[in-house]
Amino acid sequence: MQIEGLFKVRYGGKTDLACRAPQTFPDHPRNDVVTKRTKTRLLRRTTQLEKWELPTTLFRDDRDPAGPIDFSLHRQFESLIDSEEVRWSVRYRLMKRLGAGSQGVVFLAERTGAYNISLPVALKVFSPSNHADLKSYRRHMERLARVAMRLALIQQDHLLDMHNVVQCRGISVHVMEWVDGFDLRYLMSADLFRSVQSRLTLSQLEYLTDVTITEGPECSRLKPGVAIAILRECLAALAAMHRNGLVHADIKPSNIMLKRSGNAKLIDFGCTFELDDHSAPNACTPRYAAVEVLNGERCSPQSDLASLGYCLVELLTGRILFPGLERFGDLISAKQLLPDQLPELLPAEIANDEHVLKLIRGLIAPNPVDRFADAEAADFLDHGAANFQRQLVKGDLSSEYENEIRQWLQEVE
Repeated sequence: MQIEGLFKVRYGGKTDLACRAPQTFPDHPRNDVVTKRTKTRLLRRTTQLEKWELPTTLFRDDRDPAGPIDFSLHRQFESLIDSEEVRWSVRYRLMKRLGAGSQGVVFLAERTGAYNISLPVALKVFSPSNHADLKSYRRHMERLARVAMRLALIQQDHLLDMHNVVQCRGISVHVMEWVDGFDLRYLMSADLFRSVQSRLTLSQLEYLTDVTITEGPECSRLKPGVAIAILRECLAALAAMHRNGLVHADIKPSNIMLKRSGNAKLIDFGCTFELDDHSAPNACTPRYAAVEVLNGERCSPQSDLASLGYCLVELLTGRILFPGLERFGDLISAKQLLPDQLPELLPAEIANDEHVLKLIRGLIAPNPVDRFADAEAADFLDHGAANFQRQLVKGDLSSEYENEIRQWLQEVE
């Protein structure tokens, strides 16, 4: 005698029960009676119509060397899907340090799972060293945890994905997407460009410098189409953050990454705060901070636009802005003069392009009232980034920028 299995099947909200059992038992003299009794014993209906209890084991005939069939996994499955909470342990293997700063250390890690699989992730481990006491550390970590979860809910393609916030031995750790790529500060290095240059054929180099990136006076500079394509993806990320009540507050080239796939990602939300959190600290990187932030005002969505605008100027000109300036007063004066200096700083091909000049000035205007109203306006208004790309298309000067960036990064180590 052999019974092979038991399972239930759903069809359009109705529940049907299928019992894969032999219809006859040729070795048993009372076949019909045994079949009826066996099914009755196996199918014990519960109080809910669509639920059926499975016996722990169904035994094969003693003559079958395979032994008993264990259905405990079926019970585990039913118990799992009926639970309101599940838990399991997670282990991360720290592979290498990706970076370190005043807030802590970022690691490349492997999250291990069942069946010997692993997934690369980034772990940011927050240091308590900049906090006066445990209460201050925990309060700040709670604030960053709220920000991280709000970011996770946005699910915007050009924002770093936040996976979880955990505590290990009392230390706060953010589990984040690992980006397979490079930040713009690294990519604009003159040394890196020379390294890439040495590996290319003459025709490959001519194409790269004509379409993607070329030498600048101090560092590499991006061709206008590529720079504006990156700008638009950053604007889309900022627009999503601002719509959800978040200010990044630390936009700079090292916090913008290009993935090997050719897409941009905003990273590092250590200074990010909620607009309705008036107790959040007003941190910034002075070189890329808006004029009003240097004057002591709170960072705002318009401040993020100014910071992104300064990044754009560096990408287009191949120059590091405001060299040697550290005092806030000196930086403020230099930033107030910058809009009028653009024709002298920009490369000849766009130095007098009204679309580019209006776009940049709409981002970096010293008075936030004179900037674009928001990131979407900076992208889609008549003198926004999208309009500049349309002009390139009309002039047959556009390219598939994502693909161009991807091909460029294939040569980067």
